[in-house]
Amino acid sequence: MKLANKYWKYAFVLPMVVLYLIFFMYPLVQGIIVSFTSWDGLSSVKHFIGLKNYMNLFSDNDFVKSISFTLELTIVLIVIEIVVGLVIAVLLERKIKFNSFFRTAYFFPAVLSGMTVSLIFSQIFQYGIPEVGNGLNIAALKLNPLSNHTGAFIAIAFVMLWQGVALPILLFLAGLMSVPKDIIEAASVDGATSKQIFFKIKLPFLLPTLSIVFILALKAGLLAFDQIVALTYGSVDTQSIGLLLYNDAVSSFRFGYANSMGTLLFIVIIILSLIQIKVSSRYEVRQ
Repeated sequence: MKLANKYWKYAFVLPMVVLYLIFFMYPLVQGIIVSFTSWDGLSSVKHFIGLKNYMNLFSDNDFVKSISFTLELTIVLIVIEIVVGLVIAVLLERKIKFNSFFRTAYFFPAVLSGMTVSLIFSQIFQYGIPEVGNGLNIAALKLNPLSNHTGAFIAIAFVMLWQGVALPILLFLAGLMSVPKDIIEAASVDGATSKQIFFKIKLPFLLPTLSIVFILALKAGLLAFDQIVALTYGSVDTQSIGLLLYNDAVSSFRFGYANSMGTLLFIVIIILSLIQIKVSSRYEVRQ
């Protein structure tokens, strides 16, 4: 009986493991294998071509442009999500009037569909902003911001940040609330200022949370797709790696080539995430 009880825990875990293997690991391995072929996604035969797809990537002008755009977008998302998320979380930690309402309001965008939000903002950018510009006679607002590269980049980043900063706020707020109160009180008694308490005590405790936010923002930037499809569909030099991958696979039937992009992107995300975790682990507080 004791032996049977010992293995019950594996029975509860087994369904999740099976689903993970079927819907994540199997497609992942298949995608890596396909990246070494010239498969068109339709034929039953996959011709092995080795590293040719990977070698062709860096001579592909569209791929180079998509890398540049995606990296710029990713850097903006990482920096602003961390800074804005942390600032708002610090403000929400304080006991102010309607605190619960503000916490709910800031998290609300996270529960919305990325495509839905992007389609709404697309209408605002195309029709709302030009109408406001014409009504107020402001030249800078009369044009649709999605009609040029700079405006489109700002618009895409704004939409992704409006929705993407919600979860970092929640994570940072949870991290701030988990900081031991006795340490903060002891520091206050010793004459530490609010600034010193934040940078010397709270921030080191937040480093694990910061690592999570960094990885989430990194993933969101490198895999950006929904917002770009809804707002520009890659026009005015706003084609991300995700959109280029989709076009190559679905529109051009170059599944092998598209999978080589996906595999390379997967490796980059893993490497950057491991580096960031390794660096932050040196400075985080051990409880």
